[in-house]
Amino acid sequence: MQNQAKIRILIIDDDEEDFVITRELIMQIRESSFTVDWCFIYEEAIEKICKEEYDLYFIDFRLGAKTGLDLLRDAIAANCERPMILLTGRGDQKIDKEAMHAGAIDYLVKSELNSEKLERCIRYSLERSLSLRQLRINERKFRNIFEKSKDVIFLADEGLIFRDINPAGEELFGYSKEEFFNLSLESLIVNPSDGDSLRKMLESTGEFNDQEFELQTRSGERISCIISVSIQSDIIEGKYVQGIIHDISNIKKSEKANLQVEKLRAAGRLVSTLAHEVRNPLNNINLSVAQLDVEVSGGETRVFLDIINRNAKRVGDLITELLSSARPTDMILERKCLQGIIDETISAAADRISLKRIRLNLYYPEVRIYILADSAKLRIAFLNIIINAIEAMKDDVGNLDITVGSDDKYYKVVISDNGMGINEENLSRLFEPYFTSKKNGLGLGLVSTLNIIQSHKGNIEVKSIKDGGTSFIISFEKA
Repeated sequence: MQNQAKIRILIIDDDEEDFVITRELIMQIRESSFTVDWCFIYEEAIEKICKEEYDLYFIDFRLGAKTGLDLLRDAIAANCERPMILLTGRGDQKIDKEAMHAGAIDYLVKSELNSEKLERCIRYSLERSLSLRQLRINERKFRNIFEKSKDVIFLADEGLIFRDINPAGEELFGYSKEEFFNLSLESLIVNPSDGDSLRKMLESTGEFNDQEFELQTRSGERISCIISVSIQSDIIEGKYVQGIIHDISNIKKSEKANLQVEKLRAAGRLVSTLAHEVRNPLNNINLSVAQLDVEVSGGETRVFLDIINRNAKRVGDLITELLSSARPTDMILERKCLQGIIDETISAAADRISLKRIRLNLYYPEVRIYILADSAKLRIAFLNIIINAIEAMKDDVGNLDITVGSDDKYYKVVISDNGMGINEENLSRLFEPYFTSKKNGLGLGLVSTLNIIQSHKGNIEVKSIKDGGTSFIISFEKA
C-alpha cells in the first residue's frame, strides 16, 4: 500500500493499552506513512468525526456507557462519509451484522489483529470508501438533475406503471407522487391506439425516441408531448422502464398563432391588391353613373341605372368589409369589466337564443375581472363565436355554457356548446380567411374575431368533437 501522503487515523477506544497496541501494529505496516491519534471521550469523538479531520476511524465496541454501534449510528446520522471500522474483543456474528448495517465499512476482532490484517483492512476500507463517496457524488448529481429538470423524468415497471417521477411530472399532470404509483403511462395517453403502439414498439425494439403523443392531465386538459422511453435492467431491480416527457404544448400554440398571423398577413396582401384593382374600375363606373343620372329623368333607363348604383355600392361595401377583416384593428383600450362585456354580448344575441330555445348557463367568479379592452370590438368577437355556437345547436336541446375565470397567467373566457362539432380537417382551417362550411357564409367572421383578440394580445384555442360540441377558449394575459 504505497502512498506518499500520510494517512490520518483516529482510534476511538476507552482503553489506552489497547490503543497503544493497535497503534504499534499500524506503525509496523511497511511502505506507508501514518498519523495515529487517540480519543476516548464519546462526545469529542463525534465532534472529530463530523469535522472529518481523519481519513479513517477505528472504533472500539466498548465505550463506557455507550457502544461503538451507537457512535456509528450517530456519525452516519451526521452525514460522515469517512470509513469507520468497528473493533471488538471477541468475534460475534450478530455484532458483525449490526456493525455493517449501522454503517461500518469493516469489522475486526482485537485478539486476531496483526500488521498484515490491518494493512489489508486499511487499504480495502480506503479504496471502498473512495468508491462509495464517488457513487454518492454521482447519485447527488443525477438526483439534482432528476429533481430540478423542467422535463418530466420517470421510472416505471415493465407494465409501464410508474415507480418514480420527478416534481416536474407532478406539476405538469396534477397528480401527487403517491397517486402516480397507481397510474400507468398508457392511462395518460388520450388515444388508446397510441398507447397500444407505444407498448408494441417498446416490446419489439426496447426503446423509442422523440415520439409525439397527446396526454391528458388530472383536470382533463390535453397537452402535446414528446416521449422518449427505453427498457433498462440491473441485478437488483431487474427490468424497468425509464423515460422523459417533454411538454411542447406552448411551442405548438406559438406555431399555431404564428401560422394564423401569417394567414392574416397573406390575406391582407391579397385583399389590398384586389381592392386596388377593383376600386379603380369601380370608381369609373360610379362616375359614369353619376353623369348619366343627371341626363336621365325616368323610364326603363332609370331602372337600369338604379340597379347599377345598388350593385356598385354593394361591391364597394364588400371591399370595405374585406379590408376591415384582414388589416389589424385599431383599438381604443380602456379598463373594462370582462363579465360586463359578456353580458352586453349576450343581450345582443338574446333573440337568437330565445328563438331556438337554447339553455344559457353563465359561470362567473365572485370577483369582477378587469382587462384593457375596446369593449365594442370585443363584443363583436364574442358575438361571432356565440352566433356560430347557436347555429351549430338544435332547437330545444341546445346548451350554451359561458365561463369566465383565471389561472396564474391568464384571464379566460370559455364558450362551449353541445352542437354538431367540427371535424378535424375543418378545425385546422377554422381561422383561414374565406374558409366557411356555411352555404351563404363569406368565411370572415372568425377571421375578424381572431384579428380583434390578437389586437388585445389574446389567444384563441378551439377544442371540438364531431357531434360532441365545441369549446372556444379565449385567453388574455394578466397585466
